[in-house]
Amino acid sequence: MGRTWLKNRFFIIGLAAAVASFGGCKSSGGLGDIVALDETAEAGKIVEDANKELNKIKVLYRDNEGKRLEIRQALEANNTAEVRRLAGEIVTIINEGTNLAADAIDKLESARSMKINADYERYLELKIDSLKSQLEAFQNFHKAARTLRDNYDPKDAAARDKVKAEFEELTEKYRKTMEDARARSSEAN
Repeated sequence: MGRTWLKNRFFIIGLAAAVASFGGCKSSGGLGDIVALDETAEAGKIVEDANKELNKIKVLYRDNEGKRLEIRQALEANNTAEVRRLAGEIVTIINEGTNLAADAIDKLESARSMKINADYERYLELKIDSLKSQLEAFQNFHKAARTLRDNYDPKDAAARDKVKAEFEELTEKYRKTMEDARARSSEAN
């Protein structure tokens, strides 16, 4: 449902841009308004490309969410090997997602810089802001995972408690930032 709805939204926005462009042609008789239509259509193609990256990120996000529970269980069991293994996997997943998100942001910014209608530009602006917030959230979780991977030692109670506390703090920061990003994404939609 979401993908179809999004495609319909882009079609409607493109159609609105076309109507606005043709309306402008009557009064000015210039070619400039028609070029805007071409750029809106091209921007839509770029956004479609960015959405492919975003769909890959959604899969990685689901993988990451499952890992959060697994790593908490390993922490409770003081299983050093499992904590480090899972933290390493999380770091790898987040690195891949960060690269995909950076590519998607570049594509969305490219589309936004084109001659497009104001509603479409605002939509892209909100999507870009949302993605940047999601990147910030994942950077927090990335840092938490690196801390666990590199510093977790269940034999040293003080170090273990410090690492666990930092992990919890960064995980909570991740959760709050992700909620904010989702709210921005919903506003865009």
